[in-house]
Amino acid sequence: MTATAGIEKLKGTWEYVDGEHFDDYMKEIGVGFALRQSAKLIKPKLIIKENDGKWILKSESTLKSATYEFVPGVEFDETRLDGENVKSVITFEKDKWFHTMRDKSGKESTIARWVDAQGQQQIEMKAGNVTARRWYKRAD
Repeated sequence: MTATAGIEKLKGTWEYVDGEHFDDYMKEIGVGFALRQSAKLIKPKLIIKENDGKWILKSESTLKSATYEFVPGVEFDETRLDGENVKSVITFEKDKWFHTMRDKSGKESTIARWVDAQGQQQIEMKAGNVTARRWYKRAD
């Protein structure tokens, strides 16, 4: 699965700008109240890299940091920041990156990432009937 020029634009370091409905999304995927309250206050930095077809996404914040490596289209085990173990697969479709997670009960959520016309990384998260958004500006 080859990365398009639009996917290539996601590489780099990104700083959190703003978001909407993130608490609703976290609640929908089963994140507990205390962690949701803490998560509202953090402004994570994202680092996206690629090396010989293996991609790395690193999320850094004062609360928690996480790194996962993946090959597009290949399912992998992921531990979400709330500690929940999920099965994930990331695919590239045109200029968007789709990250689908399935928890042990079979509930799915999907995160789409892309770079918009203003050069900001847009992230759209969907679970059940909830859609949340976050956006980031390039830091490097």
